[in-house]
Amino acid sequence: QVQLVESGGGLVQAGGSLRLSCAASGIIFSINAMGWYRQTPGKQRELVAAITSGGNTNYADSVKGRFSISRDNAKNTVYLQMDSLEPEDTAVYYCNAKITLMTSRYEYTYWGQGTQVTVSS
Repeated sequence: QVQLVESGGGLVQAGGSLRLSCAASGIIFSINAMGWYRQTPGKQRELVAAITSGGNTNYADSVKGRFSISRDNAKNTVYLQMDSLEPEDTAVYYCNAKITLMTSRYEYTYWGQGTQVTVSS
């Protein structure tokens, strides 16, 4: 039906930058919102940043001023630019999309497989 494919994770030193990408494909009628979540062992998955189809954004307090989310609607792709990375940012980052399918009137939530971000001291 729908697949979300993430890329851009890796290992970076504190203070460095990474840019994550997530491309959605499938029987998509509309993408209502896309975002990034992160999760570490023993903790619940938490919202990092999200963006609506109209371009409105919101961020977790811990990443404001350091991360920036953007979207290319023509490519069904969302990006997360991460600057001034800190060891506390280390986590598996998951792409999320709220999508209305061409075959259904209802909205569904999809998750990517996750990409590891590791920030060393």
